[in-house]
This record gives sequence, structure tokens and C-alpha cells, in this order.
Amino acid sequence: MGETAVDPIVLDAGALIAVERGDRAVIALCAESAFVVVPAGVIGQVWRDGARQARLSRLVNATGTVIEHLDLAVAKLAGALCGRAGTSDVIDATVILGARAHHARVVTSDRADITRLDPAVHVIDC
Repeated sequence: MGETAVDPIVLDAGALIAVERGDRAVIALCAESAFVVVPAGVIGQVWRDGARQARLSRLVNATGTVIEHLDLAVAKLAGALCGRAGTSDVIDATVILGARAHHARVVTSDRADITRLDPAVHVIDC
């Protein structure tokens, strides 16, 4: 990855999967960041059995992790963002909304989908 972090980061599903698989670069990035933002819908995309997902469980429960909830207002904003971008992945849109709200970078395994929603977002590939 070659990035250093002090700014907050937002994790998408690919980044959470990387954490669960023990990807040292992504885990280090999380540890070095001011804080980690995870939209609740992203957790739903990867959560299967918390007892078997120890790394993921530790990350989402860590003091430095902010879970962004998906309420009606956020759902409407995410849907409108998808409409403007011509996409349909509302969860990816919540990643962008989190990045905008926290002035954060996005850690993703799918740069194309994320930058289609917001070409100006700072992406860190994992």
C-alpha cells in the first residue's frame, strides 16, 4: 500500500475482509489512523459468525472505531448519491458519505466502484 495514516479512514467490505484475513498492511493502517469509520451496512456484508471472526469483532468493538448507522436520512442520501452516479450499491454510497462526513480516506478493494460514486475521494487500495 505504501501509505501512512494519521487522518481517519473509512473501511469498505473488502477492507474488513482484509482485516479478518490478517492483512498486516490494512491492520497497521487501522492502528495508525486517527480513527476508523465503518458503516453498519458494510459490517452486514461481511459478518457471518462473530465467534469465528475474532479480528473483525475486535476492530468493530475497538475504542477508535466509529460505526456509522444506516437510518432513514442516511438511506435517502445514499440512494440519491447512487442516482446521481448511476449506480445501485447503497452500501458503497454510505462509505462515501462516511468519508465526506469525517474528511477521511477510503480503504477499499474496489477502487472503480468507490470512485464512480465520488471521483474526488482519496482511495487507499487493499
